Amino acid sequence: MNAKKVDLELEALTIPVSDVDKSKRFYEDLGWRLDADFGADDGSFRIVQFTPPGSPASIQFGTNVNSQTPGTAEGIYLVVSDVEAAHDALVALGGEVSDVFHPGVPGAQFGHLGTDGQLRGPADARASYGSFATFRDPDGNRYLLQEVTDRFAGRVEATATEYPSVTDLTGALVRASIAHGEHEARNGGAYDEKWPEWYAGYMVAEAHGEPLPE
Repeated sequence: MNAKKVDLELEALTIPVSDVDKSKRFYEDLGWRLDADFGADDGSFRIVQFTPPGSPASIQFGTNVNSQTPGTAEGIYLVVSDVEAAHDALVALGGEVSDVFHPGVPGAQFGHLGTDGQLRGPADARASYGSFATFRDPDGNRYLLQEVTDRFAGRVEATATEYPSVTDLTGALVRASIAHGEHEARNGGAYDEKWPEWYAGYMVAEAHGEPLPE
């Protein structure tokens, strides 16, 4: 039987917390969008949903929404285009964020070895997927900031190119601008009247992990 392909969009994940109102204040202070807060009149059930800026997926927590021990959620990825800028922004909002680091051994980003194997600063040559920082919510649920600037092939839908935030779009434009300057230099420094088409081709190819134009 040939089954029809059905899209399965990851919409939300639940995290375990001990104090719903305290957690709600924490995510409000971080500037995450409050999508929902509702429950039973008798207090037996409550669900709160927040969405990080620019994210297509959300987190949920509340009363009787999961059976995990508060603070045991680990390795919740938050992908950013500039991990140092994201680090500074979270610190400014009151978040307790680790220093930026890159793994010295495979898996060191997950923290199971503590900080052993984590090397200070971003990855060499600012390699995409290679730079991290972490922060925790009041219960200890652990988020992992990961810098991604160039997607591996096949990691983006072939028919869509999207930038979830102004910061991501700005970063893509800056990288395209630098690459285009090198392109013009290779061609004698002449002004390229078709630079919008070149930018567009570069940004789409970068987003989809395809060979970049020269």
